[in-house]
Amino acid sequence: MLKIRNLAVGCALSAALFSASVFAQEGHWVSDKLPTFVRSGPTDGYRIVGTLDSGDPVTVLQTQGDYTEVRGPDGDAVWIQSKFVQDTPSAQDQLPALKQKVAQLTQRLDGIDDEWNQRVADMRSDLKSRQAQVDELQSSNNQLNQSYSEAETKMRSMQARLDTQEQDLLLRYLMYGGGIAGAGLVVGLIVPHLPRRRRKRDRWF
Repeated sequence: MLKIRNLAVGCALSAALFSASVFAQEGHWVSDKLPTFVRSGPTDGYRIVGTLDSGDPVTVLQTQGDYTEVRGPDGDAVWIQSKFVQDTPSAQDQLPALKQKVAQLTQRLDGIDDEWNQRVADMRSDLKSRQAQVDELQSSNNQLNQSYSEAETKMRSMQARLDTQEQDLLLRYLMYGGGIAGAGLVVGLIVPHLPRRRRKRDRWF
């Protein structure tokens, strides 16, 4: 009988510890919209036993119906409506962290802005350098085109002179050949009509 009683007591203690471990949840806060009054029980019929300030951290013990039992900063267990308990810190508590985050983001944005300005300046400098190279190449190309045009004009002039000289030389050859042919013809016509010289016969006796 004693063993059964000890077993029952042990089970009861285990159940109590398990319930406490289940319902005692850290990391909750009083909602910013919570009326400051808290009650002694889980219904509107229980009397108001105090107040909690907006943003006070609380420990959730259990929930019944529309009410949740919490342990406030002073250590007392009270009941408040569940809709006024939230699992995130209040805006007032989050404000310093948010300000710090905003300051970090602002500093980062300033750094990004400076970095971007430097990149833009480098890009502009590089673009200016490339434009100068393009202008130089364009000028060189224009000079080459002009030199090519002058060389082509000179070549045409020389080709024309060469053609003229060839024609003059051919004309001279024709005239020279014609002169020789004419002279030969004249000689050929005159020579047969020239008187021939008779040879004296040699006499032996």
